[in-house]
Amino acid sequence: MNITVYLGAGEGNDPDLKEAVRALGTWIGQNGHALIYGGSKSGLMGILAESVLSAGGRVTGVEPRFFVEAGFVYDAITKLIVTEDMSERKAKMIELGEAFIAFPGGTGTLEEIAEVMSKVSLKQLHAPCILYNLNGYYEGLKTLLRHMIESGLSSAERQTGIHFADSLAEITEMLS
Repeated sequence: MNITVYLGAGEGNDPDLKEAVRALGTWIGQNGHALIYGGSKSGLMGILAESVLSAGGRVTGVEPRFFVEAGFVYDAITKLIVTEDMSERKAKMIELGEAFIAFPGGTGTLEEIAEVMSKVSLKQLHAPCILYNLNGYYEGLKTLLRHMIESGLSSAERQTGIHFADSLAEITEMLS
């Protein structure tokens, strides 16, 4: 299975992030899955790619040309796809993915998973969309989605396929 993971190029200040991203990458690699990600060698992105590769998995990076030119590419990955811009990158990562995971990240991570969530809710994408709620990171978003339903601006049916997982064990169960 091609698993698209969205996450930041920074490392954050929660020490659990590095451990959790390594565990996720190791699980992807050891279970014969392939990682689709942003292609960077920096921060959590680099740690994720390295852990997948170390576990024997395949890694495809999708990197916009301006990041390639800035030297952010992780050279050891299995395959690199260079896009002209961020919009093309998002489209390619969605096209390649069979499951989608948002690890804790910043505004870029949120923007990318929001597009997946929208496509899932519109039934234009039939793949698991999982927000890794490590240490409650996505509780605010979970509350907002519930508020959308309570306000009559969304529905439980529209949000079917959008999941929150508090652990790698929950993610693996959702993808089984």
